[in-house]
Amino acid sequence: MRVGEEDVTYVSDLANLELSEEERGRMLRDLNSILEYVDTLNELDTGDVAPMAQVSERYGVDNSKQGSERFAYATRSDIHEGLRKSFPRDVAMANAPDPDGPFFRVPKVIDRP
Repeated sequence: MRVGEEDVTYVSDLANLELSEEERGRMLRDLNSILEYVDTLNELDTGDVAPMAQVSERYGVDNSKQGSERFAYATRSDIHEGLRKSFPRDVAMANAPDPDGPFFRVPKVIDRP
């Protein structure tokens, strides 16, 4: 599969990116390079490879953590010592370019002209 200039234009418009002609050319080259590499990877026979949740071996395994024998999952409590009160609403809204009452108004990205 190859990416064309129209694809780069379409995706950059969706992402609201303004790319110069030079940047579009680099993006086109880079995306096609990535897709060529994925095609190369797709040629590999992975039929005998077991599905994996992680690609590394045991991580943080000890008896206090949850997980399988091979993998463990690091967890922490939701309490953080550096918690602080959030900004008052008027302070947070002070730099909003186009507030809508107590809300931040953001420009519509989809279905724009």
